[in-house]
Amino acid sequence: MAKPADVSTKRLISLAPNNWVKWVTQIPDVVAKEILNSEFQWISRESDVLIRVESQEYGKFLVLNELQLRYKSEMPRRMRAYSGLAEEKYQLPTYPVLINILKTGNEEIPTRYESNIAGLEVRQDYRVINLWEVDVKIALEQPLPSLLPFVPILKGGEDETIIREALRLLKADEQLNQLETVLAFFATFVLDSALVQEIMRWDMAVLRESPWYQEILQQGEKQGEEKGEKKDRISSIELCLEVKFGDEGLKIMPKISEISDLETLKTIQRSILTVENLEELRLAMENL
Repeated sequence: MAKPADVSTKRLISLAPNNWVKWVTQIPDVVAKEILNSEFQWISRESDVLIRVESQEYGKFLVLNELQLRYKSEMPRRMRAYSGLAEEKYQLPTYPVLINILKTGNEEIPTRYESNIAGLEVRQDYRVINLWEVDVKIALEQPLPSLLPFVPILKGGEDETIIREALRLLKADEQLNQLETVLAFFATFVLDSALVQEIMRWDMAVLRESPWYQEILQQGEKQGEEKGEKKDRISSIELCLEVKFGDEGLKIMPKISEISDLETLKTIQRSILTVENLEELRLAMENL
């Protein structure tokens, strides 16, 4: 029986903080000194992970890591606010990084916040890392264990063999084996749920309790009593639609729920992962 896992961002980054800050900043000599308290007095919000670092070239500064399951349009303004609050609290310059986990569409993700009011200009630059653009080799070949749970959604990571290798690396390390929950969760986006269960030997009920799953499905998800492959397939399709297209994607679920053929449902799920927008998906469904 699988056990619950501590899959917080702080837990992931603390596995290898030096390698993490080198990766997100691309500064070869940067060294992580301390993971700081990122709770700010002025707003009831906590930044994901704030790390005090040092570099021979840049001296002492902060690396602010903000992980988002999906990009939100308000993030530029938030990155400006969090960076300013961090600098005020710790009296150090800040290197902010926004890491987006799942792709939501083809929108261009900005790398700065800008405003101009009556000639007074504000600009906050920040680095953007989209995990779907990160080569899976970085997670498998470099000592960066924080990325291993995300292997299925990294560029080139959707292959069953690669996912099995990521699982092997997690199982081989006592510090990492609890992160199998996260790996299993993201594997369901690229592999059939039945295959994920076979590879991971996971009780899917435990998987659905993970914070990643709950964040997508929200508190109001209905948990029916029915069992069976069709129900599992439709639930997986619903999850993929919500992640990739948001509420608009869920509007086509009534039509999908009427489909009884499992092979057709599998084809639809694969299409969700490859199409660029909902119109392409609707066209693909019409041609089935």
